[in-house]
Amino acid sequence: MLNCYNRSPMIVKQSLAGRVWRRALSGLALAATLLCAPVSHGAMTIEIVGGASHQIPIAIVPFAYEGNQAQKLSEIVSADLLRSGLFKMVDPRTIAPQPHDLPEVRYADWRALGADALAVGSIVTQLNGSLDIRFRLLDTVKQSQLAGFSYSVPATELRATAHKIADAIYEKLTGDAGVFSTRIAYVLKQGKKYELQVADADGENARTILTSYEPLMSPAWSPDGEQIAYVAFEGNGRNIRPIVYVQSLQSGRRRILASHKGNNSAPAWSPDGKRLAIALTLPGNTQIYLVNADGSGLARWTSSGGTDTEPNWSPDGKWIIFTSDRGGGPQIYRMPANGGPAERKTFEGGWNTTPRFSPDGKSFTFTQRSGNQDHVAVQDIETGQVQVLTDTPQDESPSFAPNGKMILYATRNSRRGILSVVSSDGRSGQRLSVQTGDVYSPAWGPLKKTQLQ
Repeated sequence: MLNCYNRSPMIVKQSLAGRVWRRALSGLALAATLLCAPVSHGAMTIEIVGGASHQIPIAIVPFAYEGNQAQKLSEIVSADLLRSGLFKMVDPRTIAPQPHDLPEVRYADWRALGADALAVGSIVTQLNGSLDIRFRLLDTVKQSQLAGFSYSVPATELRATAHKIADAIYEKLTGDAGVFSTRIAYVLKQGKKYELQVADADGENARTILTSYEPLMSPAWSPDGEQIAYVAFEGNGRNIRPIVYVQSLQSGRRRILASHKGNNSAPAWSPDGKRLAIALTLPGNTQIYLVNADGSGLARWTSSGGTDTEPNWSPDGKWIIFTSDRGGGPQIYRMPANGGPAERKTFEGGWNTTPRFSPDGKSFTFTQRSGNQDHVAVQDIETGQVQVLTDTPQDESPSFAPNGKMILYATRNSRRGILSVVSSDGRSGQRLSVQTGDVYSPAWGPLKKTQLQ
């Protein structure tokens, strides 16, 4: 989203601040921290921070013949589960011989080791080069099988299959959908070059969707995960302005969604993918408009004397939550998607921005300013109860995982922009960073339409 209320203008080039803020954004202090971030192409490194109060002890036995592959499947599965903060990994190396199928398992050995759950499997390369991957998840307490799947996949799909196995384990042991097979989008910058990238949820397999020498920001996933809407600053000299695009991830083709005079920003998809909410200065101060996904049917949705921006739809499509300074400082408001009176939702603190609904629609995450620091918070829709989840000082752009259990956001560490993930209860998290440069404006993608079972 194009954040109308983030600041830190010292981070932005003065020329960019002059061109963009005064002309394209009509004087709004919109893009300061969002334009701050340089990033490299190197793979992201992950640091685990904290953990849940109760963790499920599980042993992931190295799969038979996985040493013949470029990557070890068991290590990918273990890393996925560990990042969630809900699992304690039990080292399987003290058990010999190590089992790879059900008849080889001696449950008493694993109970003695402290593992409540056990995953075993094998990888066999077929004559055509494809992989036959078999996996079982076992309950060592009840001495029973919880799940058992087989996959026949190309060798290039080894890592993706490991994520699917981690998803299956997560769902069986927690009751919630796993999100290790999902993707994230973010903007990275190195030198003068900006890149919009899409990567696996663990930061691996990143690919560049768009490269520009002007700022990119506010990626927003379509509900089916096939398209991304975003803001690109384009033009020459004094004519640079923000434009909202929609781009297909499969074909790479993109189309202009909004290119009006002034501010075009903050795209947000409706749950059915048929419309988007966007922020426009058409005319006057920034307000929220609704537009069909093909760019037709533009209609004004808010009408206030302040700045209305950063819209986000409720999962049922009945509500839109947004940021507005109509009452003074920026706060979070909610309105019916078909129009009606706006209801202010945030009252703690004088500066609350970037709201995003939880997948169940019962709460929303946002950025709350305390003193001169911005933290990620969650607020219950009905009770208004607020929980601050982070203690890092410059947090922005929070985005729920599609299972609602984690929140992705951008922050800064050692003067560099990084991505972080915090659990929705604030007890565990992870940091994703690159060796050089900065990352910003993240968005967590939806669950894939089909999942291997």
